[in-house]
Amino acid sequence: MQGMGMPEKLKIDYVEFNTTDISASKDFAAKAFGWSYIDYGPGYADIQGAGLGGGFDAEIAGERRPPLVVLKANNLEAALVHIEASGGHVTKPIFSFPGGRRFHFREPGGNELAVWSEL
Repeated sequence: MQGMGMPEKLKIDYVEFNTTDISASKDFAAKAFGWSYIDYGPGYADIQGAGLGGGFDAEIAGERRPPLVVLKANNLEAALVHIEASGGHVTKPIFSFPGGRRFHFREPGGNELAVWSEL
């Protein structure tokens, strides 16, 4: 939007895959793609060696959703304000996780995305 002045350009940084069986997903991707992992508890695995950051998330029990594309920001609060002003609807307010903070939003076409920043 002209005149809004985006404080920074946000880029795709991470893709999070929902899974109902984290062990099966990890085993498959290790064999098929050569990926390795850093486990953050029994329900989350950070993917290593995939070219772009990513993870397997089994912590949303029973909920199926498409992969979550995550953008990276230096200033999370400014990104949230700008996204809302541009027509995005925040679906999950800013929260902390190991390694940073993030929020989720839905763009006007219905896609859910997230934005994260380091602590």
